[in-house]
Amino acid sequence: MKIIIGQPRMEQHVLQLEAELKQYPDADIIFYPEGYLNQNVEDACRLAAEYGIMIVSGHRRLQERPKDRSIIINKAGEIVLEKVKYTPAETVVEQGWVISTLLCDELVLQGFCNENIGNVDIVMHSIGVGMFSEEQYSEWVEEACKIALQHQCIVMGTSHADGSYRDSEISIPITYCITPDGEVVLASRSDTCTRTILLDRENTDRLPQESQEKQLKISIVPSG
Repeated sequence: MKIIIGQPRMEQHVLQLEAELKQYPDADIIFYPEGYLNQNVEDACRLAAEYGIMIVSGHRRLQERPKDRSIIINKAGEIVLEKVKYTPAETVVEQGWVISTLLCDELVLQGFCNENIGNVDIVMHSIGVGMFSEEQYSEWVEEACKIALQHQCIVMGTSHADGSYRDSEISIPITYCITPDGEVVLASRSDTCTRTILLDRENTDRLPQESQEKQLKISIVPSG
């Protein structure tokens, strides 16, 4: 599986998303931050179907509380997951992988929790803006490592390239990827280039976890 992790700047439309869909036509997933799509969900569905690439991101319904939602759009342009922030985790099975989401501070406020979802392969953590301190940066990466180990899954996250938390003078854009054994294979700060993550799983049989013998290879390359 080829996953493109982008760190776009905030915008009213989805021009950066469309540009990266064009740039990486062989991608399986484009992974973007919390709140990027906003009012452009229909456009994102159209683009996913046009390019045959899944989109994982977030959007806001400003008239509702909580306003933020995670969203997964499949290659056919269908919304297969839309989860309100601070609700229990949900999963979808796409391209042979069990995928779930986290939104921004869900990571530290409630963690990844839902006793009914069973095994998960990838947790995709869409973050709104950069970290407001080095301490927060370290804390969030450490929490993601705990989730990866506890659930024996890949955890990856990305934030916007711009914006700040409550007008903080400090904003550290973040992208990370952690293996199921808790190894941090990517943890970038203030480096907003797009990255490609290649996942190669030799055995995709959904066997009981205790009897699985999967060879998972993760390769990460800068793309921008």
